[in-house]
Amino acid sequence: MHAVIINGSPRVSKHSNTERIIDSFAEGLALSGASYERYAISDKDNWDSAREAYIKNTEIIIALPLYVECVPGILLEFLETLPVKDETTRISFILQGGFAEAKQLECGKAFLDKLPGYLGVSYGGTLIKGDNFGIRVLKESEVQKIITPYRNMGKAFVDEDGFKPETVKKFAGPEIFSLPIRLMLQLMFMTLARKNYRDIAKGWGCKVPIDYRPWSA
Repeated sequence: MHAVIINGSPRVSKHSNTERIIDSFAEGLALSGASYERYAISDKDNWDSAREAYIKNTEIIIALPLYVECVPGILLEFLETLPVKDETTRISFILQGGFAEAKQLECGKAFLDKLPGYLGVSYGGTLIKGDNFGIRVLKESEVQKIITPYRNMGKAFVDEDGFKPETVKKFAGPEIFSLPIRLMLQLMFMTLARKNYRDIAKGWGCKVPIDYRPWSA
């Protein structure tokens, strides 16, 4: 198998959580004997090369973040430049987001389920996983705990010939947390997480409170 992997995030690669996920996933592809080439559409100078790779190859994997249930506009713009192909080409997706519950990603997945049909190609499934916000801000040891499971999914993609529903469901985690867990998370976000967000904002140079609302004054 030879795969073309396209990073559909609007962020430049060095600040892209999706890029780190692709790093790990691609390692898994290689471990199962697959080869791959990678493109990031955040740099429009790459669009011609990415489009040519899409045209010439038959195994396409598009990885993207879901921002509050919205597919990145830059990815939609890029997709509009692609020609219609036939079902010998297969598109699969890696959909990731910051919200932890898998339910939060279902809106994006519903769109991706239909997208291959618009392009005239076959569908290899969508791997979904939330709770990836920390990739950009946590210590590297913690980041590795988040992205390492994607390596296994890269192997599974080759070994199972696509993203199979049973594998996707297991990897995605719970659709909705139980009530005790939701209450615990609410308390955590009101205390510890809030402090951590303040520290992160300060580290990024923010000089006002994170709940600052100048429009309400």
